[in-house]
Amino acid sequence: MFKLDGMLMIGSAGRNIGKTELACALIRKFSKDRDITGIKVTTIEERNGQCPRGGQGCGVCPSLDGDFCITEETDSNSDKDTARLLAAGASQVFWLRVMKTHLEEGLAALPDIIGADAVSICESNSLRLVVEPGLFLMVQGPNQEVPKSSARAVMRYADRIVISDGDNFDFDIDRTKLVNGKWVIQEKATAIILAGGGSGRMDADKSMLPIKGKPMVEHICEQLRGTFGQILISANEVDKLAFLGFEVIPDKIPGQGPLMGIASALEASANELNFVTACDIPHIDLTYVRRMLAEAEGVDIVIPTTGDERYEPLFAVYRKSALKAINEVLSSGGRKISDVFDRCRVKYIEAEAREFTNLNTIREYEEFQKKYDDCV
Repeated sequence: MFKLDGMLMIGSAGRNIGKTELACALIRKFSKDRDITGIKVTTIEERNGQCPRGGQGCGVCPSLDGDFCITEETDSNSDKDTARLLAAGASQVFWLRVMKTHLEEGLAALPDIIGADAVSICESNSLRLVVEPGLFLMVQGPNQEVPKSSARAVMRYADRIVISDGDNFDFDIDRTKLVNGKWVIQEKATAIILAGGGSGRMDADKSMLPIKGKPMVEHICEQLRGTFGQILISANEVDKLAFLGFEVIPDKIPGQGPLMGIASALEASANELNFVTACDIPHIDLTYVRRMLAEAEGVDIVIPTTGDERYEPLFAVYRKSALKAINEVLSSGGRKISDVFDRCRVKYIEAEAREFTNLNTIREYEEFQKKYDDCV
């Protein structure tokens, strides 16, 4: 699958519910400071099939010559979606018409036209099947129960479901940011990276193992930067980690394990919601992290679980309200994070193995390095 951090993709669960209006609002905001390319994608199921929209159709499907076609919009005065994107301030707008069976070819042709480093806002559902954009927003009507088929196929990838009545959205576009050419949503939450503790099975400091030439802890920070307004590093070696540029929080009482690290960082956090991750989980699936944050309503802790009934408390969301239970466990001499669960409200949500991968041994680290090099 292609990865395009500079693309913000907007899908739609139905027709005429504000997808283009949201795209235009984002273009108006960001085009003041830099060039934004608008992209409209029309995916064709069958060249001579029945129009999925009903009626006689618009003639787009049968007029396609070849497997895909990319045309540039130059008229900003019509009521076409592409013209609206141009009128909103996009520096250029392109329309990709593509057979569904050739989505990858159509996508691969775009960088040659718009530029490999272009920052873009793209309207599409089906294109999400072949590309991982910086952000994927799905627009849905306020009373919509059954999304259209193209939306159902990709809705699980949405970073945010945006409810719209066609003109207004329950989404604050000011929380959308461009960080070093990558689209992010800034969450009202703190990220806490646990970088203390031993690395016995590694025979090395895991936080400093290089990923693409940078220490693993820095690699994690770069993935979280922009998505979180505050990033805290939980570690006792304050000077060693000062190069990261984030506040390093030492344990209130050293030697009591990661639970003390979580407690100390939660007390220092500026936010009620906190995403906690160990420094040996080098790939952060931000879509899944956002899902955990969204699931935290009404509970103290959100814990991911896998099919083998394992759970991962060091890749989880903790509210500050969990501090009471955590401190009770620590005060009683407890060190296990699971001892906290019976004392507060916990929600378990299913995760796939790809959501988080721990690197506990040198072999696991080397395997990740090889896989990472093959994918990047």
